[in-house]
Amino acid sequence: MKKKILIVVAALIVLGIAFWFFATRNQTAALPITATEGVKPEIPAPSKSLIPTMNIAPAVGWKDGEAPTAAAGLKVNAFGHGLQHPRWLLPLPNGDVLVAESDAPPKPEGNPGIRGWVQGKVMKRAGSNTPSANRITLLRDADGDGVAETRSVLIADLFSPFGMALVGDELYIANADALVKVPFKVGQTKIDAKPVKVIDLPGGPINHHWTKNVIASRDGKLLYITVGSNSNVGERGMAVEKDRAAVLEYDIATKERRVYAYGIRNPNGLAWQPGTDTLWTVANERDELGSDIVPDYLTSVQFGGFYGWPWYYWGGVADPRPTEPDTNDLAGYVIRPDYALGPHVAALGLTFSEGAKLGPKFASGAFIGEHGSWNRKPKSGYKVVFVPFVKGRPAAKPIDVLTGFLDEDEDARGRPVGVVIDRTGALLVADDVGGKVWRVAAAR
Repeated sequence: MKKKILIVVAALIVLGIAFWFFATRNQTAALPITATEGVKPEIPAPSKSLIPTMNIAPAVGWKDGEAPTAAAGLKVNAFGHGLQHPRWLLPLPNGDVLVAESDAPPKPEGNPGIRGWVQGKVMKRAGSNTPSANRITLLRDADGDGVAETRSVLIADLFSPFGMALVGDELYIANADALVKVPFKVGQTKIDAKPVKVIDLPGGPINHHWTKNVIASRDGKLLYITVGSNSNVGERGMAVEKDRAAVLEYDIATKERRVYAYGIRNPNGLAWQPGTDTLWTVANERDELGSDIVPDYLTSVQFGGFYGWPWYYWGGVADPRPTEPDTNDLAGYVIRPDYALGPHVAALGLTFSEGAKLGPKFASGAFIGEHGSWNRKPKSGYKVVFVPFVKGRPAAKPIDVLTGFLDEDEDARGRPVGVVIDRTGALLVADDVGGKVWRVAAAR
């Protein structure tokens, strides 16, 4: 009897391995990543499989003495270290830098179903899914040597904070479920005031894409807030997607808000193009259509613009998976993004090169923090890139600025998120898995 049971178990194991092999054998990318980048990327047909591609870089952190690799002509050092999942950065006029230490908020319902269970495992293996620090920390480099020698908790007991914007003497903070504000004067190292809610933002209980970013208009009268979708492609129904997959606009004086642009699956970074009033964002596109699509992207944000999610991608290619139809017949109104960053790179951070002192190669364009893929073979992202602009438009393939976040075993020593230019013209990069803020400067 035991022998029969062992034979059956062995047969099931062999069948399982065979099933996995045939279900996943076509998931490796057929195109080089360069073919899916730029102004005119290749957009191949979907590559469907019974099992979604899962190619996760386990989080291992940085060993003593290790650091990312900067591009030629640049150098890198740790500006701040010992941080708990640093995600977003805000440089202040006096040189201080605010760091949002944050992770996903708790889900009261857990991760129901197979998809939720898989998502939880992916996040944990990738270095997320840990209790959120829920604070903003202030780093200060008083002697100007490129290393913050003091660190203080500016404000705690937030709710998965992410984006920050300073308007006059008020600091706006985008929590996972609300935009809040506190009084703040540049130079303070601690805020004792309790946050005041400005507006509710789409939140739980699901809150699939929980990160919310915020940026102020140049005159400080309006705020723009990113809100990601509550699903991959609307599989939970569109009722839970209200005011999601969108950039919202909030008028500080009138307290009115509206959807500024929509159909952007998961926008994160926001930045004003130098010399213009044009807002740009980077967005994470949909998963589970294969390793070659859909490219994450960098794009200008047009008022009233529809960018396709969940029914269409890259300017009008139909996605057959949404469970609810496009009842408004929006196919002819889809705006094609300005620039493809490659599939599944997880573009999060965005800042233009205005004020940067990194040499002529990086004088005009945008720096982008690519958090890294889980749904692509081979892996993509896990680096900071620069997109050159010519005559106000992205014009060439991305240039690697900071690499080496994956070690020789393709484990993640770090994962870049927010990117900003500091007062000295250096590039600061928040590394959530590594627990550091890296500083990239011109080599002297």
